[in-house]
Amino acid sequence: MLFHTPRFFLFLAVVLLLFYGAPRSWRRWILLVASYFFYMCWNARFILLLITLTAIDFAAGLWLARVAAGPRRKAALIMSLAANLGFLGFFKYYNFLASNVAMLLGLPVHAFALDIILPMGISFHTFQSMSYVIDVYRGRQRTITDPVDYALYISFFPQLVAGPIVRARDFFADLYRWRAPDAREQLRGVLLVVFGLVKKLALADQFARLADQYFAKPAAYPGWLAAWSGVVAFSIQIFFDFSGYTDMAIGLAQLLGFHFPENFRRPYLARGITDFWRRWHISLSSWLRDYLYIPLGGNRRGRWRTYTNLMLTMLLGGLWHGASWNFVLWGGYHGALLAGERVLGIQEPGSRWRWPDLLRAASTFALASIGWVFFRAANWRASFDILGRLFTGPHGHIVWPHWMLWYALLALLAAGFEEAGQWFERLPAAPAWAYAAAIAVCLFCLELIGFTDRAVPFIYFQF
Repeated sequence: MLFHTPRFFLFLAVVLLLFYGAPRSWRRWILLVASYFFYMCWNARFILLLITLTAIDFAAGLWLARVAAGPRRKAALIMSLAANLGFLGFFKYYNFLASNVAMLLGLPVHAFALDIILPMGISFHTFQSMSYVIDVYRGRQRTITDPVDYALYISFFPQLVAGPIVRARDFFADLYRWRAPDAREQLRGVLLVVFGLVKKLALADQFARLADQYFAKPAAYPGWLAAWSGVVAFSIQIFFDFSGYTDMAIGLAQLLGFHFPENFRRPYLARGITDFWRRWHISLSSWLRDYLYIPLGGNRRGRWRTYTNLMLTMLLGGLWHGASWNFVLWGGYHGALLAGERVLGIQEPGSRWRWPDLLRAASTFALASIGWVFFRAANWRASFDILGRLFTGPHGHIVWPHWMLWYALLALLAAGFEEAGQWFERLPAAPAWAYAAAIAVCLFCLELIGFTDRAVPFIYFQF
């Protein structure tokens, strides 16, 4: 059940009616049943996997609350992490590892392959569940004693499929001190849902057609201009696709009285790769920092250890995205860029923009776009072929129609205004005519160019 389909909005209408029409004591059950139903619409068999992982980590939390520091307490943590990583490793990485072993043995690539279906959202809900158990172990999160509450935290449908990764302390603060959203929060929630639809249907899906055409057959579009226009089309697609989903998830949660963290902060206006990762997929970046980079030692053990920790964190972050050498290369590429900024002593950008920052932002966007080649290409050979096309050969021609160039420019200008004035956050409190005009413009964009001849799934649903 995709967020941008009529079926989902029918489901949402029923959930909202039941949630606000029922007694307060029933509402957690309503959300839990709705979330499980949402999950089962994809593949009902895997609900048992979700329930099993939920039960293991719930039990681990109870165990940690009852034992003192020592081997038994550490055993509970290890049990939980082993279960989560074991299930994630089998479903997501078994065939990848099996194919590489087969190649080393000189056997056909699929010699040890199994017919495995990747459970929906497993990368997100395992990271979310692991963070809860680790925080309980560290004494930073109190143990949840109600299994319904914990099950709802893991399965809450707005963020179940593709995040954002919500920390337990934030979710349970909302759950245990729940209040109905006020008028401003309701308006913001609606605006986020509509804005997310525009990002997905009117922007991401339009640029998806260009990216798909180019990456399917790069040789049909010779020249570095064609290569760059195909790569930039995917850069635009993946941003508007994922941030559009996130906007909708945050808006849906707010309509139900929950407050999700910001997950994107205009990453293509970043002035450096470090700044980029403070703006892109913020919930994952902060998770990797808190549960991987800092436990590895962070930047506390000298320069070379810092560079090593950055590389390891990004390599594992890349592998988290998918079982492919392309994702390992993507993670290593970003790890090298982050370490390179440390080596060169590149300073963090200030709050005010200056003329040199325009060059820094443009170069950062170019570097990020180069990285997206590994993300989108079919395999590592295709990746290096396209990378070669970016910098060699004749100039060729831009593969975009002229109207999409203006479209991208308008999106850039809108991002610049938001960077300067935070106008979006002020809209729910603006006069009714301004809010209505914003909604009308969004609906007009959806009606004008928001529909394609095929449904394009959210990119991050595959992770």
